[in-house]
Amino acid sequence: MAGSGSTGGSGHQPNPWPAPLPPKILLAKPSLVTGAPVTGKFARGGSSAGGDDDETAIWSRLPSIGSLNLLSDSWDFHIDRFLPFLTENTEFTVVGVIGPPGVGKSTIMNELYGFDATSPGMLPPYTVQSEEVRAMARHCSMGIEPRVSAERLILLDTQPVLSPSILVEMMRPDGSSIIPVLAGESLSAELAHEILSIQVDLLKHGIPDPSSLTPSPSQSSTTSGPEKDSKDIHGSGEYMAAPIFVHTKLQDQDLTAHNCTQLRKACAHYFSTSSFMRLRHENVGKEQSFSSVAPNLFVIPTKNKDDSPLNQYESYTSMLWKLRDQVLSMNQPSFSRTLSERDWLKNSAKIWELVKNSTIIAEYSKTLQNSSLFRR
Repeated sequence: MAGSGSTGGSGHQPNPWPAPLPPKILLAKPSLVTGAPVTGKFARGGSSAGGDDDETAIWSRLPSIGSLNLLSDSWDFHIDRFLPFLTENTEFTVVGVIGPPGVGKSTIMNELYGFDATSPGMLPPYTVQSEEVRAMARHCSMGIEPRVSAERLILLDTQPVLSPSILVEMMRPDGSSIIPVLAGESLSAELAHEILSIQVDLLKHGIPDPSSLTPSPSQSSTTSGPEKDSKDIHGSGEYMAAPIFVHTKLQDQDLTAHNCTQLRKACAHYFSTSSFMRLRHENVGKEQSFSSVAPNLFVIPTKNKDDSPLNQYESYTSMLWKLRDQVLSMNQPSFSRTLSERDWLKNSAKIWELVKNSTIIAEYSKTLQNSSLFRR
């Protein structure tokens, strides 16, 4: 939780009415961060005595910061700020969201977190884009912002690097980029845009299992470093996340049962040969319907100003609830070995370095350096 400031008035006369507490930003559900019993608002079996004192003690051990961004401006992966919020718990799920600016990524993450907007003095864990920010074509999220829910969902809200507002911040006055994509070289803004697109396409099928970078007790402790990590990756294969597609801000006239069915069929056809659906195809028999092998798809209508469902096929609120229930109940792919929350974060940093130092990217860079786009 983040928040600063003090209570009480200033001056010579004591103020009988204390000043209101500053708003608090929820970074993690407090009663579950360190494995303490669930107390207070988040209790499911009643609150225990001294709950407020326990909660205060827990928060006093956590850093008082408003952002836990895992990426620096130079794309270095930093785990120091977020690590104190994680435990040695092994029953957790990682949920990331990607998409263009303004489509509602932070809104979805706030729902998955379980944020209660009716709680007084509480700001949402993720800032939602305001009309002013939208009018200025700016972005709310930066890099990778993590949070932890009471159900031990590790939520990752991201901002795509190809967003216009991000690209503007990446550019220097001379047209070069601030991001050292390869070997410390600064690329032109045009080339950085192109190489990032190629980078994502080439590496999306080569992300290793995070648990493959954690040595087991039977492994020798004498071999370590990037070469050892690379060998582990090639030996353990890739890791594929379970995708869920969300179409947001649908207009009333488009949100019909027929349109939703057609959209699901189109997604099933488009991703029929994708590696993302590989595991689902392997476990489905021929007699099962297409919905068993189609990717998970949710459609969320535009939120009405008065939040009334009107004559919608599905209301905004009910679809958000269904999305959260689906994420909490779905059978997500497991890691090859048991992994704690803290180990997952540490190994994610290793994977990030392996992606940056990928031979695929290095070889592609050599080709680009010979092109007219490369600016020294």
